Amino acid sequence: MGNLITEEQKWQYRDEGYFVLPRVLSDDHLSLLRREAQYSIERMDARMDAAKTDVIGINHRGKRYFSSNVFLERPELRRFLFSDLMANVCRATLGDEAYMFWEQYVIKCADKGMKFSWHQDSGYVNHPNHKPYLTCWIPLDDVTPENGTVFLLPYSRSGIRSWVKHIPDPTTNDLVGYFGSDQGVPIIAEAGSIACFSSYVFHSSGANTTNKMRRVYLAQYSGEVIRSADGDKPWGNAEAFLKEGKNVGKIAEPAEA
Repeated sequence: MGNLITEEQKWQYRDEGYFVLPRVLSDDHLSLLRREAQYSIERMDARMDAAKTDVIGINHRGKRYFSSNVFLERPELRRFLFSDLMANVCRATLGDEAYMFWEQYVIKCADKGMKFSWHQDSGYVNHPNHKPYLTCWIPLDDVTPENGTVFLLPYSRSGIRSWVKHIPDPTTNDLVGYFGSDQGVPIIAEAGSIACFSSYVFHSSGANTTNKMRRVYLAQYSGEVIRSADGDKPWGNAEAFLKEGKNVGKIAEPAEA
């Protein structure tokens, strides 16, 4: 596990903002993340039902879902979020201090899963007073351009490695921060892989034109406690994961039979 990430990949993360780990999840972790994907959809549909709407933020019923902080309701997800695998990824990218910052399912439905506009994940924090954090984009199904995989814009191609103010799209509610012509690098990967990229890396995704759902789990970690613009409170989660390189994350206890 300690040799999982090469020095070349660490340098690529520093120089270009990303690297990919092909099919590194265990079967147990992949099964766990897949099991909870449907719950994340049902939870968001229930919120839409209660609000009598088909759109909440960037969620569009039956098209695409961004269901966040599911682990707070489904603590078994902590077995993956605070695993040795993710500890090694965080050490290689963030260093010896890391916090669980954000978590969500990103799901595009069959045939009509919507595209997602060019943005930085830091653009959704909506203020520049934070260091770049780590996004771990984890496909739960094999991903290709046909089913709406992510496209990354390396630092050397965007020329940008800092926070950029984003503009809301009134049609989709997406925040948009890049308007250039570069189409980026498509992540073509098997289920259980991890695309690791900085929150300053611009990325987008196309529509799902296939007859199967495209499910992704997003785990994000920071090297500091990211706070609100006024500094009054944490922006997202701020749960300690690594301290002096040691995994101090709390793993959920197995459910009793």
